[in-house]
Amino acid sequence: MTIQWFPGHMTRARRQIQDKLKLIDVVIELLDARLPVSSRNPMIDEILMDKPRMILLNKSDLADAKVTQEWIEYFKKEGITAFPVDASTGTNVKDIPAQARLLLKEKIDRQLAKGINPRAVRGLIVGIPNVGKSTLINRLAGRSIAATGDRPGVTKGQQWIKAGKDMELLDTPGILWPKFEDQNVGYRLAVTGAIKEEILNAEDIAFFGISYLMRYYWDALEERYGLQEFSRDADDSDSVIAIMEQVGRIRGCVISGGRIDLEKASRAFLRELRAGKMGRFSMEAPY
Repeated sequence: MTIQWFPGHMTRARRQIQDKLKLIDVVIELLDARLPVSSRNPMIDEILMDKPRMILLNKSDLADAKVTQEWIEYFKKEGITAFPVDASTGTNVKDIPAQARLLLKEKIDRQLAKGINPRAVRGLIVGIPNVGKSTLINRLAGRSIAATGDRPGVTKGQQWIKAGKDMELLDTPGILWPKFEDQNVGYRLAVTGAIKEEILNAEDIAFFGISYLMRYYWDALEERYGLQEFSRDADDSDSVIAIMEQVGRIRGCVISGGRIDLEKASRAFLRELRAGKMGRFSMEAPY
C-alpha cells in the first residue's frame, strides 16, 4: 500500500509559516514521542532555516520511557534541546516558557543591557497532524481556545494565542509531506493515528502494528489478548492473522458462520493500541 496525503491546506500552511517566520523568536517543534523520526517532517529544516528551536516529545505518557530518554540524549548530542511532555495530562508543559527564554538568553540579556524590557516570547508551534499542537496550546493558555480533535486535520488556519504574560503562540495546521519514500514511515504514522483512517486499509495497518508488538512488546500483547498458546513469530503472516482473529473473537467481531470480521477487529485493535491499553510503547529508537 502506498500512503500519500497532502491536502491543499497543508501547501498553504507551509507558505504561511514561511511568511510569519520574521515575527517568530523561537520554534517549538512537536513530535510524537513514540516515533520521533517518522513524526518529524523532513521538510521542516528547509522551512524553518536557522530559527532557535526546541523539540517537545509529546504523548510521552504513551511512549516507552527508556526509549524516550535515549531520544533526549540523541537530540542533545545534535545540539537541540528536547524534553518529554504530554499535552493531554499537562506533564512538563509548565516548563516550556522557561525553556524558550533560556534559548533566547543571549538576546534577552542584550536587550536588558540596553535598558529594553523584553516583550513576551513569540513561539511558533509546528508539527504533523494529530501530534497534539492545539491541545498543547490550550494547556499553555489555560483555556480552550484552539480547536482540538482526535483526528488529523482539525486546525485549518493560523491564530495568535496568549500563553500567560511571558509567551505568545502561533498555532498552524499540521504539515505532512507529499509522499512517504519509506513506506514504513507511513505505516508507523498510521498505527498511531496521524493519517486519516478514511484513506487507509485498517487491516494492513493493524497487521503492521501487531507484527511490531510481536517483535518488541510481546508480553503486553500476550496479556491483553490471551495469546499464551499462540506463536510469536512476527515474520509468519499466518501467526499475525491468527492473532488478529483472536482480537476479533475477544472483541465480538464475529459474523455469520463463525468467521471473524477482520476489518472490525483491526479497528478495535488500533483504537486500543492508540489509547495505551497495551501499555507504553515506542516504534523507533535512536540506536
